[in-house]
Amino acid sequence: MLLALDPIEVRVLGSLIEKEITTPEYYPLTVNAILAACNQKSNREPVVAYDEPSVAAALRSLEDKELVDSVTPSGSRVEKFEQRLAARLNLGRRELALLDVLMLRGPQTLGELHARTARMHGFSDNDEIEAVLDRMAQWRPDPLVVRLARTPGAREPRYMHLLTPFSEPAPPVPEPRAAASPDDEIAALRGDIARLEQELRDLRAEFANFRRQLWVTDPYRSE
Repeated sequence: MLLALDPIEVRVLGSLIEKEITTPEYYPLTVNAILAACNQKSNREPVVAYDEPSVAAALRSLEDKELVDSVTPSGSRVEKFEQRLAARLNLGRRELALLDVLMLRGPQTLGELHARTARMHGFSDNDEIEAVLDRMAQWRPDPLVVRLARTPGAREPRYMHLLTPFSEPAPPVPEPRAAASPDDEIAALRGDIARLEQELRDLRAEFANFRRQLWVTDPYRSE
């Protein structure tokens, strides 16, 4: 794992990326603006309620990892922050848009990604998104996304980011069936034989009844 971020670091970094793309006029962001972006109720899954000290600590940690820079614009006394993830991982606009939605919204299908990246990048169709995700799944030195196994009842597989430690849960192992005893096996075979014998008797009876009907209705039968 290249970055191994915790959930609050992912939310802080994802919020910075989103605001840089969608509202560049207000970027870079202050701690209070980042806090509001992290806790907003739209375009976030799950919705959280971080406090300012937690966000400030995450920013310092991201600075140590060289994923965030602090800046003080000319004429301002307020410290602001900007993301460095795109430069660190050499991400283009398409990769950054997809990764950001996965960071802010959790695992997504191709259709969900198509709809939710519209503000950041206009993908032509799901095929284009899938091609970019496939490339991101083979990113070097570490993959950035993974395609999850389709869950029962789901129509499409989902994708998730790999900026946090992850191991896909193994499929459930069916409980072993108890081995049948010899007596049980013999009883089952006897039941099968009895059923087959009854079916044979029924067939014979139906055939005999058919022959009687044919005999009565045969116009060429001699009296």
